[in-house]
Amino acid sequence: MSGMRCKLLRGERAGRICALAVSGFLLISLLGCDNREAGKGDGTIESSNQKSQEMAEKLVKTDEQWREQLTQEQYKITRKKGTEAAFTGKYWDFKGEGTYKCVCCGNELFSSETKFDSGTGWPSFYAPISEENIATAIDKSLLRTRTEVLCGMCDAHLGHVFDDGPEPTGLRYCINSAALELAGHKEQ
Repeated sequence: MSGMRCKLLRGERAGRICALAVSGFLLISLLGCDNREAGKGDGTIESSNQKSQEMAEKLVKTDEQWREQLTQEQYKITRKKGTEAAFTGKYWDFKGEGTYKCVCCGNELFSSETKFDSGTGWPSFYAPISEENIATAIDKSLLRTRTEVLCGMCDAHLGHVFDDGPEPTGLRYCINSAALELAGHKEQ
């Protein structure tokens, strides 16, 4: 009897799986989301993640190459996820205008137009130049969970983002000066 029951359960399970597959197909058809409409017209679907990867190829270097390119402090912060001491970095209180780029790869990260004085001792911005130019990751390295900010091009550690910033975003991108290079700046 138990063998018969086992066969029935397998049959029911296979029937449910088949029914789910047919339901999913019908739902996609009813919504008009087939590959020809959602994709490039050749039957393939292109996700926004694929587009982002095509737009910006990742810059990959060996640890030795990064050590040769960067100062000891830049290497410690960007490649080993370090942090500079508060109120010591060259941009924490800088008032000039320009574009803050990644010190590792030159990727444009933040504009002086979004920089503000957070009182924390690190350069703070309420928005990146483009969401595609940065990446975020969960950081559980201390006793609390934080959101790490990385360069979208080379994965350099830049700092962290918090939800206690000013409007219009309410975000505070707290970034290490050693991870940044200011391009085209004008003294104020």
